[in-house]
Amino acid sequence: MQPDDLQALVQLRMPFGKHKDMLLADLPGNYLAWFAREGFPAGRLGQLLALMHELDHNNLRGLLDPLRTAPRASARRV
Repeated sequence: MQPDDLQALVQLRMPFGKHKDMLLADLPGNYLAWFAREGFPAGRLGQLLALMHELDHNNLRGLLDPLRTAPRASARRV
């Protein structure tokens, strides 16, 4: 893991597929689990998706909340 990887999860968007343009930090767990079973893409994207899968699998998504510039829709209070 690189020092800026957690920040990248809340800034970079998925470049392809069903969840194109969604922040990596907001990708659904079942999509991340699919990549874990089928294989992550090569390069930095694959590394970040693997990291996000670990965070999701271990129920640690909340660690990313302080890094976000805008709160998640599910975390907003009405």
